[in-house]
Amino acid sequence: MSTRPATSSRFHVSLPTRTVFAVPDGAGVGIECRSGTVWVTLDRDPRDIVLEAGDRFDGTEHRRILVSALTSSCITVSDAQPAAMPLARPARAWSPWRLRPHGLSPA
Repeated sequence: MSTRPATSSRFHVSLPTRTVFAVPDGAGVGIECRSGTVWVTLDRDPRDIVLEAGDRFDGTEHRRILVSALTSSCITVSDAQPAAMPLARPARAWSPWRLRPHGLSPA
């Protein structure tokens, strides 16, 4: 039985000063600063993450990642680890009795 090596995708992005690169879903995505300085922000996350050449950030949550170039920079974007999609909330069965909290009742 043979096992295939895990494939990973990666690409480089050159960012002029004050440009922004967006990753819609950052779960499992790695951002490595190859040159320059970038500021990484995540939706609903109060942290400020600044990467300089050689630094890396690995996204672990399903949030948008914005990478802002503080200076002319080059980054590598890669899949850091496999990420599972968030589970959908189970559909709640409709019930006419759910109208009561809103001051309504079924006819």
